[in-house]
Amino acid sequence: MILTIENWFLIVLGLIWIIGAVLQDLRRREVDNLWNFSLIGFALAYRFAISVSSGDYWFILNGIFGLVIFLFLGNLFYYGRLFAGGDAKLLIALGCILPLSSNWMINFEIFGLFIVLFLALGSIYALIWAMFLVGLHWRGFRKEFVKQWKIYKKMFLIAIIFVICWTIFLFLVSKTELILVGLVILLFPVLFTFAKAVEESCMIKKTKPNKVTEGDWLYRDITVSGKKIKANWEGVSKSELKWIKKHGKKDIFVKQGIPFTPSFLFAFIGLLILVWYGLL
Repeated sequence: MILTIENWFLIVLGLIWIIGAVLQDLRRREVDNLWNFSLIGFALAYRFAISVSSGDYWFILNGIFGLVIFLFLGNLFYYGRLFAGGDAKLLIALGCILPLSSNWMINFEIFGLFIVLFLALGSIYALIWAMFLVGLHWRGFRKEFVKQWKIYKKMFLIAIIFVICWTIFLFLVSKTELILVGLVILLFPVLFTFAKAVEESCMIKKTKPNKVTEGDWLYRDITVSGKKIKANWEGVSKSELKWIKKHGKKDIFVKQGIPFTPSFLFAFIGLLILVWYGLL
């Protein structure tokens, strides 16, 4: 039985923290480190208290093991450039929540299903958000899409050649049911060009130096009072931010990503529904 009273507390705790992260992300495109780390503290403290009162120390050990596993996953997604820092830390914190069973085969199923739900529902959510941005910036997007298409059209030609070879191969080995793989490959250059056009036309924002925050992604390298600050995946560091606020005079272009924390909420609720109906 997964939905015990003890686990319900963890589920509600995780839900509250995810909603708080979503509100922060939507409002200012960042999630406080303290907010994510406090979830780890509260979840482990609760697990420890339950373990002491019940004498079952697997309850706290499960939380620690979950934290270690999701620490690995969070860093994997961060350094693989799938997650920003706040998203990775929220995922790591959820590692203390998601081990809901004393059976680790079930826990691994929960972890795997959560990640699958996160990626699937997150992709749908990101596509809807991108389409909304395209609607708001249609003229700029249309111009940028044509520009990006000229840059990456060779990728489409390569995809066509590959799909033709793939289709011929499938007919030779009588595996025509795999024809959809070719369609996915053919769509990739279009989706890639679409994503680049959305990024360039809808996600670049001009901001005052005093409005830049730690972790913001610079659109391009900038030079502030003789000091070069590079645009990188980690975003503006604390020392760079201090220099920008002290010496910056010109407006700075920063790149805003899609607020991705709602994907955690969708995946968490989806997982809870599956657990509720006994599908795990």
